[in-house]
Amino acid sequence: MAGFNTLVQEGPLANTRSAKKRIRQNRSRRLQNRQVRTRARTSVKAARDTAGSPDKAKGQAAVLEAIRELDKAASKGIIHRNNSARRKSRLLRALKKSTG
Repeated sequence: MAGFNTLVQEGPLANTRSAKKRIRQNRSRRLQNRQVRTRARTSVKAARDTAGSPDKAKGQAAVLEAIRELDKAASKGIIHRNNSARRKSRLLRALKKSTG
């Protein structure tokens, strides 16, 4: 099966100038959104891994970084604000559980 990028480019082409411009805008915005989303996911994963480590300062720093990335993604509308809040809550609970 073809990847997502190839599926987007297939099909009927746009006829009007405004539709062509929309395609260009959507493509660039999709790439920008993907970068922000990936950065948030990576920081959350790193925070989950370090939250359980014995080094409390490292765990706290990783969780704070993940919270910052989630807030950025939510403020830009890339992820829903409730999604961000849920992930932050889970990270903080994991951090509290590991530190005692």
